[in-house]
Amino acid sequence: MSTTRCYYEVLSVARDASGDDVKRAYRRMAMKYHPDRNPNDAAAEASFKEAAEAYETLGDAERRRMYDRYGHEASRQQAGHAMNPDDIFSMFSDIFEGMGGGGRRRRPSRGYDLEYQLELSLEEAFNGLDRDISFTRLDVCGDCHGDGSAPGSTPETCATCGGNGQVAQAGLGGMFRMVTACPACRGKGQVVSDPCHGCDGRGRRSVERKLSVRIPAGIHTGQAVRLAGEGEPPQAEVDPAGSGQRGDLHVLVRIEEHDRFERDGNDLMVLVPVNFTQLALGADVEVPTLDSPDPHVLRAPSGTPNGELFRIDGRGMPDLRSGRPGDLVAVLHLVVPRHLTDEQRDLLKQYAETEDVAVDADPPGFWTRIKEAVRGH
Repeated sequence: MSTTRCYYEVLSVARDASGDDVKRAYRRMAMKYHPDRNPNDAAAEASFKEAAEAYETLGDAERRRMYDRYGHEASRQQAGHAMNPDDIFSMFSDIFEGMGGGGRRRRPSRGYDLEYQLELSLEEAFNGLDRDISFTRLDVCGDCHGDGSAPGSTPETCATCGGNGQVAQAGLGGMFRMVTACPACRGKGQVVSDPCHGCDGRGRRSVERKLSVRIPAGIHTGQAVRLAGEGEPPQAEVDPAGSGQRGDLHVLVRIEEHDRFERDGNDLMVLVPVNFTQLALGADVEVPTLDSPDPHVLRAPSGTPNGELFRIDGRGMPDLRSGRPGDLVAVLHLVVPRHLTDEQRDLLKQYAETEDVAVDADPPGFWTRIKEAVRGH
């Protein structure tokens, strides 16, 4: 197929996304729109093919570079390129492997992976926690043990394929034969004449699963905790009893925005309101932290400019792997009072009469300090 949609839009990734991010995005879409999960759904099949086309280009560094430079014109120029069949199966192997399929190279049956979206506060991401979750997955039907037949009955041999699960069709003028899964039994070699009432003959039924997941301290938005074997069993068509390998559950984390702290990697930034006299005369300023209910007290020297940055070592987010904390960057922010008492107004007028200081709208090094803080230097 040919599409005019931007490949990055198709996979819902940014243009600067890493190769691993592109691969993960494609994997999610392939699992979502795979024809085995969406039988007789033309729209899902079109989305599956569209995602495959996008990944074929963005998943290859050289083709992606050409696409970034020339757009779809680069793809059209390469339309005559014939991919080696091994390359095609290699490109899709990570998807088929999780779907119980196999292309030409038959792999052990494996169930679908599942994804669970989990929202955390910044405090929860800072400390780590155990969170109870519940989700729905397909499991082997307990009434029929996966074969789809009502208790007391057994599946019958498929008359179309004779129990082989495959049928051969002639292709391209009879020059060769193409072997495909039998459409009558969907590759099982057997058909159900008396369907199980518990699963309507599908061999699988939806069940609710509850478990506890450990979220490590320092996790970032977009990262996932993988729970091996908590996904679905292999499809009933290839493994009725579900004796093969289960898929995994991926708990994908999203961290909510905090009303005070801004995260930058493992560093935390916080805006600390101060008044004019504190900056002019110098003062001890209280800085809120995430690792303690008590604020950190820093000394702002006299003459501290508005927007001055103070880096507090080791008070940021813990590193996910090493546990070593980042820093806390306090940005002092001058707050101008909206309402003054008569006494305060008189005092400020007296000060204004003695004030004779040139205003420096862009203090030396101001933007450099801001950029360094944002970049985490």
